[in-house]
Amino acid sequence: MNDSHAAELYIELLKKTLNFTLWDEEDVDPALKEIGKVDWPDLAHSMIGMKRMNNIQFCVESVLRDGIEGDLMETGVWRGGAVIFMRGLLEVHGDRERRVIVADSFEGLPEPDLANYPQDRGLNFFLCDELSVSLEEVRGNFEKYGLLDDRVVFLKGWFKDTLPNAPVEKLALLRLDGDLYQSTMEALTNLYDKLSPGGYCIIDDFSIPACKKAVEEFRNQHGITEPLVEVDWTAVYWRRQ
Repeated sequence: MNDSHAAELYIELLKKTLNFTLWDEEDVDPALKEIGKVDWPDLAHSMIGMKRMNNIQFCVESVLRDGIEGDLMETGVWRGGAVIFMRGLLEVHGDRERRVIVADSFEGLPEPDLANYPQDRGLNFFLCDELSVSLEEVRGNFEKYGLLDDRVVFLKGWFKDTLPNAPVEKLALLRLDGDLYQSTMEALTNLYDKLSPGGYCIIDDFSIPACKKAVEEFRNQHGITEPLVEVDWTAVYWRRQ
């Protein structure tokens, strides 16, 4: 077995393990798990499914191959599956410089701020205890895969407080998974200027009307014309030119 084949096997195993697709779960449809349509699975470290994992792999390997400068970042990480996968990709491809920025409240989603963001009316995700995953649990999940080191940077707090002064200069990959209009707009407003030309912006929740509205408004306001590429039933991405 050559090194390239071993790397491919590791990456596929990591994706399947993070999504818990190697094992059968009672009352869980494997086909829905494959496309990330199982909300808050009991055991998986990610709920995004294989297509969105494949998209992360495509984007990370593309920026590595093309020498695009910057770290990798996700805003809204749940149990950490997507960012664990990013760190694993850096490891297997021998990148020893880039960091993975893990931004989350680690307390679930905020209650909608309807005075400032009426677009989030009715999105009461803050009531879902399943979305509240502690920093200690996410750190522990990185450790389980042997991928916790000083190049994994945790940014704890509400986005309105942490993202304006996020400790990052350049990004090669920015992945948004905040569900709400507010969370999406705060991430784009504070971080998009740090995305290097040739870097990728991934939106996980484009199927949620409030998130979609934030993305479309931000793109229109900033003259972003790069086409949106569909990943699956909910995620889209574009490459910054």
